[in-house]
Amino acid sequence: MEHHLDERHLRTLMEQSQDLHADAMRQGRTDLAEYVNAAREQRLGGRRPLVLAGLAAGVAGAAVLGTAGAAYAADTDVQVLQTAASLENLAVSTYKTALTLPYIGGASANTVVKAFAMKTMQQHTEHAQAFNNAVKKLGGKEQTAPDPKYAPIVASTVPTIKTAADVVKLAITLEDVAAQTYVKNVTQVSTGDLRQLFASVAGVEAQHRAILLAVQALLAGNAADLIALPPDGAKLPAAAGGVGFPDSFYATDKASPADEGAVK
Repeated sequence: MEHHLDERHLRTLMEQSQDLHADAMRQGRTDLAEYVNAAREQRLGGRRPLVLAGLAAGVAGAAVLGTAGAAYAADTDVQVLQTAASLENLAVSTYKTALTLPYIGGASANTVVKAFAMKTMQQHTEHAQAFNNAVKKLGGKEQTAPDPKYAPIVASTVPTIKTAADVVKLAITLEDVAAQTYVKNVTQVSTGDLRQLFASVAGVEAQHRAILLAVQALLAGNAADLIALPPDGAKLPAAAGGVGFPDSFYATDKASPADEGAVK
């Protein structure tokens, strides 16, 4: 049986994905700007008392602790942002490589699938830029390299890729790691602005994973013709409704440590 993709509904899916991404980035830019300002004020607020040499020793000690605490929080936040950028860099390079494959971005590729891969790659590019912009404004070094833990895994996997299903499997891993990392980052960063940023971007990555899980299940069931929105409910397997959302709560056991992608 010849399988085909419903281009009209996949275009709708692309639009929905882009809308979620645009909302996250719009709010994210505001959150990052507010966070950078708050971090700068926090650091400045910690230093000011040190200039007043006449303060009592107890007050001076509290000022020193305040400075150290503010600096530690900001430094940790920089590492978290650098690690996030490294994950986004890896996703960009992986999708870029996938688009060189004939069945993803070449002559035999479905035009909508190709466009979806390109749009997802663009979204990851924008995420990386946003994270690095905050890093630079906080005085840190921009992270332009891919995540050091997962880059070798991707490099060893790429030569074994033979089908679109192989690409989907690899992409699921990367999107899941990113989503889990950003969910955990919500509990690690120092301000509400930054927590909101990571929560919103985690939603984008989780949506990517959900879509890929559904596609993976249909490809595995030799039912690529059912990859459509809305799907033909009479033909879908019983598990199709929940395959994209296997967890009641998003796990964080695969989340990257805060300093995994930090610039050394």
